[in-house]
Amino acid sequence: MQRARRRGAWLFLAPMLLVLAGIAGWPLGRTIFFSLTDARLDLLGDYGFIGLENYLWLARDPEWWAAVRNTLVFASISVSLETLLGIVIALVLNARMRGRGLLRAAMLIPWAIPTVVSAQMWGWMLHDQYGVINEMFLAVGLIAEPRAWTADYGTALAAIIAVDVWKTTPFMALLVLAALQLLPEELYEAAEIDGLGPVGRFFRITLPLIWPALMVAIIFRTLDALRVFDLMYVLTGNSRATASMSVYARQQLVDFQDVGYGSAAATGLFLVIAIVTALFLTFGRLRLGAEPGR
Repeated sequence: MQRARRRGAWLFLAPMLLVLAGIAGWPLGRTIFFSLTDARLDLLGDYGFIGLENYLWLARDPEWWAAVRNTLVFASISVSLETLLGIVIALVLNARMRGRGLLRAAMLIPWAIPTVVSAQMWGWMLHDQYGVINEMFLAVGLIAEPRAWTADYGTALAAIIAVDVWKTTPFMALLVLAALQLLPEELYEAAEIDGLGPVGRFFRITLPLIWPALMVAIIFRTLDALRVFDLMYVLTGNSRATASMSVYARQQLVDFQDVGYGSAAATGLFLVIAIVTALFLTFGRLRLGAEPGR
């Protein structure tokens, strides 16, 4: 009976797996194939097999490693801030108060705005001559003169991280809030009777119970942050100070028309994401199809 159920499950899953293989597997396979060639966009039909030469050049390219560093710094800082702020906002919105539904709807506005639109909006807000951010900082004395936040090498990446935190924190807050809504009130009533304070209730009850959902949210958000493209490209273009791995791969493929080398960079991006995901699943003790800690 169990074997028949497994065969039936695979039979029902087969169409979906075939679609996924065609949508995701085929483009990935073609990208890996072209990364082993000297193909160019202007001469796509005329290319030769060169093995791992593109990867050897990639390993020696300082601009690629600068893009890797920018991406990892961006992902680690932005996801950390979004997680902390998301937890705080979710705890506030989970409390009983007037206007809670309106606050929840308003919280989603930054997340609902398309990334390109929000990036362009913040680009004007951070402008050195017309930006409202400079006006506010000048008014309170935080800066002595207007600054080009996205053009300055020292502040460009920090500005992009701030914009991403503004936009994506509602996503984390929404997922954490959904997990909080499922927690039984009886646990908190018993903890209050036992004299456990708010901080103790959070670390001993709330955090352990929402940990699986929180890890899923962090993994999804980290994967999204590692492949960031539109936010950096709209705000700073191909600037080396902020270029992500996706921006670098796009520049090699489109601007320089080097399909082979650009495909190698895209494959490198895929490998970095796969490694980070494996580390999260291992150290976060989250196993697909099983409960945490077992």
